[in-house]
Amino acid sequence: MKVLLVNGSPRSKSNTLLGLCEMEKIFNAQGIDTEIINIGKKDIHGCIACGRCSELGKCVFDDVVNEFAKQFEEADGIVVGSPVYYSAPNATVQAFLQRLFYSSHFDKTMKVGAGFVCARRGGTTASFDVLNKFFTISGMPIASSQYWNNIHGGAPGEAADDAEGMQTLRVLARNMSFLIKSIALGKKQFGLPEKEDHVWTNFI
Repeated sequence: MKVLLVNGSPRSKSNTLLGLCEMEKIFNAQGIDTEIINIGKKDIHGCIACGRCSELGKCVFDDVVNEFAKQFEEADGIVVGSPVYYSAPNATVQAFLQRLFYSSHFDKTMKVGAGFVCARRGGTTASFDVLNKFFTISGMPIASSQYWNNIHGGAPGEAADDAEGMQTLRVLARNMSFLIKSIALGKKQFGLPEKEDHVWTNFI
């Protein structure tokens, strides 16, 4: 079993990375393999709604998004960690997720998703909501914790002093590990939920 940890911060000693590393310890202790993918400094183009992914089976911009999609298809879960610079997940994270979820056409049903955000002070819950929308539109259960998944810190390493925030991430990793293992057992006994042909309703 494997969880991919997406680091959306461009800073080498970021509080976002600190949070991911805290979760990684728990995942590994639970017997779940992990890999941290750093996208914060990548040059990631935004989606241009060209529709070519429906023909190519991947995004027309052949970069880290397409590379990650292959790993995502094989993984059991994904954690996205993003800093909050101005009221939302940073632009790189949003471009990455929009293109990843729009252009990858493999079935994501029952892969477990979780997001967390890091801010000096405000903007965390709004940013957290943005991350969760990518999972809920894809048939992915969302792992939860004891509080909303956010940590606070401005200067490098400052989030380590957010005792409640770091505990929230540890609880999140334990809950996510349990959920992944439970889904694996359920799939073995019951398979995946029955699919219906997608119905598109347009009002315009």
